[in-house]
Amino acid sequence: MAKCLQFHTVFAILVCLASGCSILDEKDETADWTAEIFLQTAQEHRDAGNWEQAIDYYRKLEGRFPYGAFAEQAQLEIAYAYFKSDQPALAITSADRFIQMHPVHPNVDYAYYLKGLAGFQPSGGFLSTMTGSDPSTRDTEPVREALNAYRELVKRFPDSPYTPDARKRLVHIVNVLAMHDVGVARYYYSRGAYVAAVNRAKHVLETYQTAAATEQALAVMVDAYGKMGLAGLQNDALRVLRLNYPQSVFLPENS
Repeated sequence: MAKCLQFHTVFAILVCLASGCSILDEKDETADWTAEIFLQTAQEHRDAGNWEQAIDYYRKLEGRFPYGAFAEQAQLEIAYAYFKSDQPALAITSADRFIQMHPVHPNVDYAYYLKGLAGFQPSGGFLSTMTGSDPSTRDTEPVREALNAYRELVKRFPDSPYTPDARKRLVHIVNVLAMHDVGVARYYYSRGAYVAAVNRAKHVLETYQTAAATEQALAVMVDAYGKMGLAGLQNDALRVLRLNYPQSVFLPENS
Protein backbone atom coordinates (compact mmCIF):
# COMPACT_ATOMS: atom_id res chain seq x y z
CA MET A 1 0.00 0.00 0.00
CA ALA A 2 2.87 2.40 0.90
CA LYS A 3 4.61 1.65 -2.40
CA CYS A 4 1.36 2.42 -4.25
CA LEU A 5 0.99 5.78 -2.50
CA GLN A 6 4.64 6.58 -3.17
CA PHE A 7 4.17 5.78 -6.86
CA HIS A 8 1.12 8.05 -7.13
CA THR A 9 2.94 10.88 -5.35
CA VAL A 10 5.92 10.67 -7.73
CA PHE A 11 3.55 10.43 -10.69
CA ALA A 12 1.66 13.55 -9.57
CA ILE A 13 4.92 15.49 -9.23
CA LEU A 14 6.02 14.46 -12.71
CA VAL A 15 2.68 15.51 -14.20
CA CYS A 16 2.88 18.86 -12.41
CA LEU A 17 6.42 19.52 -13.66
CA ALA A 18 5.47 18.54 -17.21
CA SER A 19 2.55 20.97 -17.19
CA GLY A 20 4.73 23.83 -15.97
CA CYS A 21 3.25 24.25 -12.51
CA SER A 22 5.32 24.79 -9.38
CA ILE A 23 5.45 22.46 -6.43
CA LEU A 24 5.94 25.39 -4.10
CA ASP A 25 3.62 28.36 -4.13
CA GLU A 26 5.39 31.40 -5.54
CA LYS A 27 4.31 34.71 -4.05
CA ASP A 28 4.00 37.68 -6.41
CA GLU A 29 6.23 40.34 -4.87
CA THR A 30 4.19 43.07 -6.55
CA ALA A 31 0.84 41.81 -5.26
CA ASP A 32 0.53 44.58 -2.68
CA TRP A 33 2.31 47.31 -4.62
CA THR A 34 0.69 50.68 -5.03
CA ALA A 35 0.76 52.61 -8.29
CA GLU A 36 3.43 54.85 -6.78
CA ILE A 37 5.72 51.88 -6.08
CA PHE A 38 5.27 50.54 -9.63
CA LEU A 39 6.08 53.95 -11.07
CA GLN A 40 9.11 54.47 -8.86
CA THR A 41 10.50 51.02 -9.66
CA ALA A 42 9.93 51.49 -13.38
CA GLN A 43 11.63 54.88 -13.32
CA GLU A 44 14.61 53.49 -11.47
CA HIS A 45 15.08 50.96 -14.28
CA ARG A 46 14.50 53.71 -16.85
CA ASP A 47 17.15 55.95 -15.29
CA ALA A 48 19.58 53.02 -15.27
CA GLY A 49 18.94 52.34 -18.94
CA ASN A 50 17.22 49.01 -18.25
CA TRP A 51 14.57 49.66 -20.85
CA GLU A 52 12.97 46.22 -21.04
CA GLN A 53 12.59 46.01 -17.26
CA ALA A 54 11.18 49.53 -17.18
CA ILE A 55 8.64 48.66 -19.86
CA ASP A 56 7.65 45.54 -17.94
CA TYR A 57 6.91 47.51 -14.76
CA TYR A 58 5.10 50.27 -16.65
CA ARG A 59 2.90 47.65 -18.27
CA LYS A 60 2.21 46.02 -14.91
CA LEU A 61 1.29 49.42 -13.51
CA GLU A 62 -1.11 50.06 -16.37
CA GLY A 63 -2.61 46.59 -16.02
CA ARG A 64 -3.09 46.87 -12.26
CA PHE A 65 -4.23 50.51 -12.29
CA PRO A 66 -5.69 51.08 -15.78
CA TYR A 67 -7.27 54.46 -15.08
CA GLY A 68 -5.94 57.78 -13.91
CA ALA A 69 -2.77 59.82 -14.05
CA PHE A 70 -0.38 56.96 -13.22
CA ALA A 71 -1.62 54.79 -16.10
CA GLU A 72 -1.44 57.75 -18.49
CA GLN A 73 2.13 58.50 -17.46
CA ALA A 74 3.03 54.83 -17.87
CA GLN A 75 1.69 54.87 -21.43
CA LEU A 76 3.88 57.82 -22.36
CA GLU A 77 6.89 56.32 -20.60
CA ILE A 78 6.46 53.07 -22.53
CA ALA A 79 6.64 54.98 -25.82
CA TYR A 80 9.78 56.77 -24.63
CA ALA A 81 11.39 53.52 -23.47
CA TYR A 82 10.75 51.88 -26.84
CA PHE A 83 12.31 54.90 -28.55
CA LYS A 84 15.40 54.82 -26.34
CA SER A 85 15.79 51.06 -26.76
CA ASP A 86 15.90 51.46 -30.56
CA GLN A 87 12.45 50.02 -31.24
CA PRO A 88 10.97 52.88 -33.29
CA ALA A 89 7.98 50.98 -34.68
CA LEU A 90 6.80 50.11 -31.17
CA ALA A 91 7.50 53.66 -30.01
CA ILE A 92 5.32 55.04 -32.82
CA THR A 93 2.55 52.55 -32.06
CA SER A 94 2.65 53.44 -28.36
CA ALA A 95 2.62 57.18 -29.06
CA ASP A 96 -0.29 56.73 -31.47
CA ARG A 97 -2.18 54.77 -28.85
CA PHE A 98 -1.72 57.57 -26.33
CA ILE A 99 -2.86 60.19 -28.87
CA GLN A 100 -5.98 58.19 -29.70
CA MET A 101 -6.84 57.50 -26.07
CA HIS A 102 -6.09 61.01 -24.77
CA PRO A 103 -6.51 63.53 -27.62
CA VAL A 104 -6.84 66.49 -25.23
CA HIS A 105 -4.35 65.35 -22.60
CA PRO A 106 -2.01 68.13 -21.33
CA ASN A 107 0.99 66.09 -22.53
CA VAL A 108 -0.35 64.96 -25.90
CA ASP A 109 2.02 67.45 -27.55
CA TYR A 110 4.89 65.37 -26.20
CA ALA A 111 3.34 62.23 -27.73
CA TYR A 112 3.37 63.90 -31.16
CA TYR A 113 6.96 65.02 -30.63
CA LEU A 114 8.04 61.54 -29.56
CA LYS A 115 6.31 60.02 -32.58
CA GLY A 116 8.29 62.36 -34.79
CA LEU A 117 11.56 61.46 -33.10
CA ALA A 118 10.87 57.76 -33.47
CA GLY A 119 9.90 58.17 -37.13
CA PHE A 120 13.13 59.77 -38.23
CA GLN A 121 16.56 60.45 -36.82
CA PRO A 122 18.99 62.34 -39.10
CA SER A 123 21.36 59.90 -40.74
CA GLY A 124 23.34 59.67 -43.93
CA GLY A 125 22.09 56.14 -44.42
CA PHE A 126 18.70 57.26 -45.67
CA LEU A 127 20.13 59.16 -48.60
CA SER A 128 22.69 56.50 -49.48
CA THR A 129 20.10 54.62 -51.52
CA MET A 130 19.96 57.43 -54.08
CA THR A 131 22.89 55.87 -55.88
CA GLY A 132 23.27 52.32 -57.02
CA SER A 133 20.12 50.31 -56.40
CA ASP A 134 16.63 51.64 -57.09
CA PRO A 135 15.98 54.35 -54.44
CA SER A 136 12.21 54.09 -54.99
CA THR A 137 12.32 50.82 -53.03
CA ARG A 138 13.40 52.68 -49.90
CA ASP A 139 10.60 52.72 -47.31
CA THR A 140 9.88 56.38 -46.57
CA GLU A 141 6.68 55.75 -44.61
CA PRO A 142 8.24 56.25 -41.13
CA VAL A 143 9.79 59.53 -42.30
CA ARG A 144 6.46 60.71 -43.69
CA GLU A 145 4.81 59.75 -40.41
CA ALA A 146 7.37 61.89 -38.61
CA LEU A 147 6.62 64.74 -41.01
CA ASN A 148 2.89 64.50 -40.27
CA ALA A 149 3.47 64.23 -36.52
CA TYR A 150 5.62 67.36 -36.43
CA ARG A 151 3.19 69.26 -38.64
CA GLU A 152 0.32 68.35 -36.33
CA LEU A 153 2.36 69.41 -33.30
CA VAL A 154 3.24 72.78 -34.84
CA LYS A 155 -0.33 73.38 -35.99
CA ARG A 156 -2.16 72.33 -32.82
CA PHE A 157 0.37 73.41 -30.20
CA PRO A 158 2.24 76.50 -31.42
CA ASP A 159 3.20 77.39 -27.83
CA SER A 160 4.43 73.92 -26.88
CA PRO A 161 8.04 73.75 -25.62
CA TYR A 162 8.60 71.04 -28.24
CA THR A 163 7.40 73.15 -31.18
CA PRO A 164 10.62 75.13 -31.87
CA ASP A 165 12.64 71.94 -32.25
CA ALA A 166 9.86 70.35 -34.29
CA ARG A 167 10.00 73.28 -36.73
CA LYS A 168 13.73 72.75 -37.23
CA ARG A 169 13.26 69.05 -37.73
CA LEU A 170 10.48 69.70 -40.24
CA VAL A 171 12.85 71.68 -42.44
CA HIS A 172 15.35 68.84 -42.39
CA ILE A 173 12.73 66.17 -43.09
CA VAL A 174 11.29 68.11 -46.02
CA ASN A 175 14.77 68.40 -47.53
CA VAL A 176 15.47 64.71 -46.99
CA LEU A 177 12.21 63.59 -48.61
CA ALA A 178 12.71 66.00 -51.50
CA MET A 179 16.24 64.70 -52.09
CA HIS A 180 14.95 61.15 -51.94
CA ASP A 181 12.39 61.89 -54.66
CA VAL A 182 15.02 63.62 -56.78
CA GLY A 183 17.09 60.46 -56.41
CA VAL A 184 14.14 58.43 -57.66
CA ALA A 185 13.70 60.81 -60.60
CA ARG A 186 17.38 60.52 -61.51
CA TYR A 187 17.18 56.75 -61.28
CA TYR A 188 14.25 56.71 -63.70
CA TYR A 189 16.17 59.03 -66.01
CA SER A 190 19.21 56.74 -65.97
CA ARG A 191 16.93 53.86 -66.99
CA GLY A 192 15.44 55.77 -69.89
CA ALA A 193 12.06 56.15 -68.15
CA TYR A 194 11.85 59.85 -68.97
CA VAL A 195 8.13 60.31 -68.37
CA ALA A 196 8.45 58.75 -64.92
CA ALA A 197 11.46 60.97 -64.22
CA VAL A 198 9.51 64.11 -65.14
CA ASN A 199 6.52 63.08 -63.05
CA ARG A 200 8.65 62.46 -59.97
CA ALA A 201 10.47 65.77 -60.48
CA LYS A 202 7.11 67.55 -60.75
CA HIS A 203 6.07 65.90 -57.49
CA VAL A 204 9.09 67.47 -55.80
CA LEU A 205 8.18 70.93 -57.14
CA GLU A 206 4.55 70.61 -56.06
CA THR A 207 5.10 69.00 -52.66
CA TYR A 208 8.39 70.45 -51.40
CA GLN A 209 8.42 73.98 -52.78
CA THR A 210 10.78 75.34 -50.12
CA ALA A 211 13.33 72.52 -50.37
CA ALA A 212 16.74 73.12 -51.93
CA ALA A 213 16.23 69.97 -54.00
CA THR A 214 13.81 71.83 -56.31
CA GLU A 215 16.85 73.06 -58.24
CA GLN A 216 17.86 69.50 -59.03
CA ALA A 217 14.26 68.53 -59.80
CA LEU A 218 14.10 71.25 -62.44
CA ALA A 219 17.43 70.06 -63.87
CA VAL A 220 16.01 66.52 -64.22
CA MET A 221 13.00 67.93 -66.08
CA VAL A 222 15.25 69.89 -68.45
CA ASP A 223 17.29 66.78 -69.26
CA ALA A 224 14.29 64.45 -69.56
CA TYR A 225 12.34 66.78 -71.84
CA GLY A 226 15.47 67.10 -73.97
CA LYS A 227 15.75 63.31 -74.28
CA MET A 228 12.10 63.13 -75.34
CA GLY A 229 12.58 65.85 -77.95
CA LEU A 230 10.07 68.17 -76.29
CA ALA A 231 11.91 71.45 -76.91
CA GLY A 232 9.06 73.68 -75.79
CA LEU A 233 8.67 72.00 -72.39
CA GLN A 234 12.45 71.83 -72.03
CA ASN A 235 12.74 75.59 -72.59
CA ASP A 236 9.94 76.23 -70.07
CA ALA A 237 11.72 74.18 -67.41
CA LEU A 238 15.02 75.86 -68.28
CA ARG A 239 13.43 79.30 -67.94
CA VAL A 240 12.04 78.47 -64.48
CA LEU A 241 15.43 77.07 -63.43
CA ARG A 242 17.22 80.21 -64.64
CA LEU A 243 14.70 82.51 -62.92
CA ASN A 244 14.92 80.81 -59.54
CA TYR A 245 18.54 79.66 -59.60
CA PRO A 246 20.53 82.04 -61.83
CA GLN A 247 23.84 80.65 -60.54
CA SER A 248 22.84 76.99 -60.92
CA VAL A 249 25.54 74.67 -62.19
CA PHE A 250 22.81 72.93 -64.19
CA LEU A 251 22.39 75.94 -66.50
CA PRO A 252 24.30 75.68 -69.78
CA GLU A 253 26.01 79.05 -69.26
CA ASN A 254 27.25 78.04 -65.81
CA SER A 255 28.36 74.48 -66.51
